Amino acid sequence: MTMTENDLSLTVSRTIAAAPERVFDAWLDPGMLMRFMQPGPGMTTPSAATDPREGGRFDLIMKNGDDEMPHGGVYKVIDRPNRLVFSWESPFSVEGSTVTLDFRPEGTGTHVTLTHVRFPDQESRDNHENGWTAILTRLAEVS
Repeated sequence: MTMTENDLSLTVSRTIAAAPERVFDAWLDPGMLMRFMQPGPGMTTPSAATDPREGGRFDLIMKNGDDEMPHGGVYKVIDRPNRLVFSWESPFSVEGSTVTLDFRPEGTGTHVTLTHVRFPDQESRDNHENGWTAILTRLAEVS
């Protein structure tokens, strides 16, 4: 059976040593996004803009060497500090690609679960899983 883009999803999670409100707010703050949206070694995010309201947009430029990769989306759910849902638009995404972040207090920190649905193919799904894992690791370092 062949997997279609509708079947492909990923979930990654991490516990971060910061309060849920702080971890949640990092996803809406352009300065913080530029610090942790780094999906691979040597990658940076030199530009980020957010309009943090349901229906508002965010836009990022990720750089890998001289290659600039625009990413963006629309906030669908902003339920501080519990859940954040946004569409995911990139050169590698398909219509309906969506990221859901769930934030749950864990001890003195926050357990973050990220679920990303709809990919064009298995390779894209796997690349995004690696990227999101790196991003959550970087978020834990800067929070």
